[in-house]
Amino acid sequence: MSVIAVATSPEVRELFFDADAWAALGRLGEVRLPADGADVGAEATLARLLTDADVVVTGWGTAPLSAAVLAAAPRLRLLAHTGASVKPFVTPASFARGVRVTQAGEAMAYAVGEQALALTLALLHQLHRFDHALRTGVDWATAKAAPPRRELRGAAVGVVGASRTGRAYLGLVRALGARVLVADPYLSDGDAATLGVERVTLDDLLARSLVVSLHAPVLPETVGMIGARELALMPDGALLVNTARSALVDEAALLAVLRSGRIDAALDVFDAEPLPVDHPFRRLPNVLLTPHEAAGTVGSRRRAADIVVAEIDRFLRGEQLRHEVRPEHLDRTG
Repeated sequence: MSVIAVATSPEVRELFFDADAWAALGRLGEVRLPADGADVGAEATLARLLTDADVVVTGWGTAPLSAAVLAAAPRLRLLAHTGASVKPFVTPASFARGVRVTQAGEAMAYAVGEQALALTLALLHQLHRFDHALRTGVDWATAKAAPPRRELRGAAVGVVGASRTGRAYLGLVRALGARVLVADPYLSDGDAATLGVERVTLDDLLARSLVVSLHAPVLPETVGMIGARELALMPDGALLVNTARSALVDEAALLAVLRSGRIDAALDVFDAEPLPVDHPFRRLPNVLLTPHEAAGTVGSRRRAADIVVAEIDRFLRGEQLRHEVRPEHLDRTG
């Protein structure tokens, strides 16, 4: 019987695996858990857990598959991650040893797309400004004096990155009547036509969009892709939504333009996480903040567990994995 080591904290297991998913995992092999109170972020803990494991399930805080861990895990053949990015867990040594890797990022796409939609609507209707004004104690008339509110229907929405989350988001905003522009060098004209969007350059998108929503991966060419020059292209009163990665944006340049009041933004990701309690973003009335939780719905996490279980099942049956990550894919995963 195969041994499946679930190298996550009890809190992570509870978030992802309901009774049905846990039972399904148990039908695939013998499930091993860390000892009570063990730190799964410690390599020694992981090495002990993987002594005779064939599969390891990882989550936030799991230690990487270092050479020392691999030396203690001669049978390990698959890493199945409950999230999207596997960069914290896999190593050149693990790939060299032939440990295959799969991940459940697809489960998060709809949740992130839906939150990006919610943030878009909140910005359009100035809910963040109304809430800030009322909570900070200004008088009723002052609280009502928000900038003009806009509707999504008929608005130009720019989507940077036709990723899984980008496609989920653009489908939602199109259903509500938005006109969608997409900047993505990997999107073909045919795919753009199928999606019902206009393929444009990034500069064109920034200049023409009322709402700009970021959904690109972090790559050498996308780090800092939205800087002072790009932000200056956005029209006065434009709205920026970032549920992707903070590295896509020059945070100092963004803070400067937000302090000017020229644009508004909704941010789920930050250079420093947790976001410091004294960070200037927290005090700006034109900024809507969420604590990196765009993917954290019950449905998203349950879907992730289902993907992990299904991938382990395919692997043990000798079938093709549907969400495999190969070494050459790492630079294109978030």
